Amino acid sequence: MEANSIFCSASFPGPIVHRPVLSHRGPNKRGLLVLPAVINRQQGCGTIVIDHKNLIFCPKAAHRESSEPIGVPTSVPVRVAHELVQAGHRYLDVRTPEEFSAGHAVGAINVPYMYRVGSGMTKNPNFLEDVSSNFGKYDEIVVGCQSGKRSLLAAAELLAAGYASITDIAGGFAAWRQNGLPSQY
Repeated sequence: MEANSIFCSASFPGPIVHRPVLSHRGPNKRGLLVLPAVINRQQGCGTIVIDHKNLIFCPKAAHRESSEPIGVPTSVPVRVAHELVQAGHRYLDVRTPEEFSAGHAVGAINVPYMYRVGSGMTKNPNFLEDVSSNFGKYDEIVVGCQSGKRSLLAAAELLAAGYASITDIAGGFAAWRQNGLPSQY
């Protein structure tokens, strides 16, 4: 059986470790797989860490009346992303301002998902607010970063926040530039 939903209904504080569970009748009679995971919650949404891979989760999803799973962002190759931008999608660049000023896709709007702090990075606490001042909930948006990791996290958060048409750029700006797509410096 193939599981096609991750569903979290727990509401415990602090790190949580789950044992694997497979339910043949999950939400809306879909397969439900709960994997062994350490869950770290931060301000309503958090990260599920499974074998050192990160996934976004939103505990509020467990309380939705329809019990529909949160959408998983679609990731497309940079050439497809470029075609989407040419067709009218808007490019949201979630890299830091320093990365953005060193080069970006033509027409991209920079709203950092994370900021550099010392030798690490911290999440932009105003990310959704900043995005909403530049984009509408029904805008068609392609989301890119440097390599594709931050943009996937940002895209998942935007979908969870109700943005309707979000597409992640696999490979990020590094792949965009490597493919010779239009850039500004």
